[in-house]
Formats: sequence, structure tokens, C-alpha cells
Amino acid sequence: MRDFINHVVFGWYPYLCLTVFLVGSWLRFDREQYTWRSGSSQLLRRRQLMWGSNLFHVGILLIFAGHFVGLLTPIWVFDTLGISHTFKQWMAIVIGGVAGVMCFVGLTLLIHRRLFDTRIRTTSSFGDIAVLFLLYAQLILGLGSIFVSLQHLDGHEMVKLMTWAQGILTLQPGVWTLVADTHWIFKSHLFLGMTIFLVFPFTRLVHIWSAPVWYLGRRGYQVVRTREAPGSRSRPAYPAPAE
Repeated sequence: MRDFINHVVFGWYPYLCLTVFLVGSWLRFDREQYTWRSGSSQLLRRRQLMWGSNLFHVGILLIFAGHFVGLLTPIWVFDTLGISHTFKQWMAIVIGGVAGVMCFVGLTLLIHRRLFDTRIRTTSSFGDIAVLFLLYAQLILGLGSIFVSLQHLDGHEMVKLMTWAQGILTLQPGVWTLVADTHWIFKSHLFLGMTIFLVFPFTRLVHIWSAPVWYLGRRGYQVVRTREAPGSRSRPAYPAPAE
């Protein structure tokens, strides 16, 4: 029974999550574009949002980049560059730990703001709150895994996770056996991470697909009119038409 559960969770479940993640995101964008938004509540309470959002987003981007590079880069690349498994393990612990703490503080502020501000809580859906706690639980598991990783500085456990992730993407059968005997906190972290991909298309997380990367290369600037004093004559935002 234990092998069957491991086979389902780490052998079949990843493909279900990835399929729903990709197909569900496409269907939502195609059919429900009016719901494709982040649902910002900045106008209701700005100051705490700035601190919480900035810390959370910087931390989560570092964590995502670290997981993406760390898990999906072939092991032979690190060996070719002369990066030992122990050094890579320490990099993951230090960089991931700092980014995780930043993300934890930011997410704590965002959850406090959403739950204890009456106006924001009233305008929040069940999905808005649920996804924050889902990310919160995943973050706590990730930070907790650091203490387990300190007991495996040879990088052996890390290599198992890397091989599993790369084996899933390259459709290698039986790859689930690599993580079947790992520590429960790693397995819980993997399961919850896959679950986030599963619920992704049905939450506000879809706004990640719309990251305005193209802003970095734009040539023009947005024209914003400053606030005028009461009674003063404001200048038109656009040139007046010729008479």
C-alpha cells in the first residue's frame, strides 16, 4: 500500500497537476478574461501592502528561480563547472533561507492585512484567502526542510529530488522510487507544491502569466497628470484639437 501511494503521488499526480495547470490556464484566458486579474486591494490599505507585497514578491521570485535552476539543471552541468554537491547544498540553504524569511515576513503581513482589515476581508473571496494559506503552508514546509538539509550536507538527498524532477519532465517511468524513502517534510513539500500547480488556474495566481516583462523594453513613457490645487485651472492631459 505504501508503494502504491508513493507511485500515485509522485508518479501520476505530477502529470495531472501539470496538465490542469497548462490546459486550465489556457481555457481560463480564452473564456474568462474578465476574471484574469490579481484583484489588488491597494486602494483600501496601501502602506502595509507595499511592505508585504514587495517582500513577498522579491522572496518568491528568488525561491522560484532557485527551485527552477536547482531542480531542472542537469547534474553534469554542475559537475562540469566544478560545483560540488555540498557547495550547491549550502547555496540552497543560505540563499533559499534568506529568500524564504523575506517571503515569510511579507506573506504574514499580507495575511494579517486581509484577515484583520474589515473592508479587505469583506471584498475577499474564499479563494483569495485559501491561496494565501496554501502558500503559507508551503513556505513553512520549505523553511522547515532547511533543518533537515543541514543533516545531509553531502547533497545526496538533493540529487534524488533533482533526478526525480528531471525524470518527471522527461517521462521516465519508475522515477517515483527516487523520492519514496526521502524525509516526510520533502515529500510534503513536493506534494503541496504540485497541488499549487493544480489549483493555479482557478485562483488569482493566473496573473503571474501576465507579468509585464515588456515594460522593460518600452521606449515611451506614461503621461500622468499631477493633482491640481482646488480652484486652479488644470492643463489638458492631451493636446487640444485645432479650432
